[in-house]
Amino acid sequence: MILVITPELIVPNETNLINQMFQEGLDLLHIRKPWLSRNEMIEFVTQIDESFYSQLVLHTHYDLGKEFTISRLHFREIDRKERVYKSFMKENTISTSVHNIGTYNTLEKEWEYAFISPFFPSISKKGYGLNSTIKKEIQHRNNPNVKLIALGGIDQDTIHEVFESGADGAALLGAIWESEEPLKVFKKCRNVLMS
Repeated sequence: MILVITPELIVPNETNLINQMFQEGLDLLHIRKPWLSRNEMIEFVTQIDESFYSQLVLHTHYDLGKEFTISRLHFREIDRKERVYKSFMKENTISTSVHNIGTYNTLEKEWEYAFISPFFPSISKKGYGLNSTIKKEIQHRNNPNVKLIALGGIDQDTIHEVFESGADGAALLGAIWESEEPLKVFKKCRNVLMS
C-alpha cells in the first residue's frame, strides 16, 4: 500500500497532481492541511475528482466527511490520548500516528493502520529522525490487528527497505512535494513495488 500525505501548505497545481497520482494507482491520500479554514478545505476537496473521495483521509474538519462521503479520518497521537476519535468510530475508518513500536503494539483493533515515524531521516524536516531506531524496532512488532505504515524519509531509493522490514505500507511526503516532478517520483516509487 502506498499513501501520500499532502504538504501542510498548498503547492501550485497540487490537486491536479493528486488526481494524476490517483490515476497512476495511489491507494490513499491523507489531507493534512492544519492551517486551512473549513471553507478553504471545502474548496481544496472539491478540486479532487469525486471518484477518489473514498480514498481521501481527513486530518481536520472531520465533519466534512458526511458532506463529501469521505469515511476515512486520521487522528494524531494527542487526539488518540484525549479520545477525540470515539464519536467518529462507528461510521468511519480511522487511522493514527505513533513514534515507537511499543505504542503501536498497544493500539486496539478499531484502528485500521498507524503511521510509524521517522522511519528514515526526514526529507522535509531537515535533521529530524537522524538517530531513529524505528527500522530496527519493527522486528518487535506484535500487533496483528493494526496495519503498520512507515513514514519519514521514504523515496524511490529506500521504499523497498520499508517492505523488506515488514511494514504493510509506505507513506510519502517530502519525496513527492519537495521534488520538481512529484508525479514522476510517485510513479518511480510505485514501480519499485510492482517490480
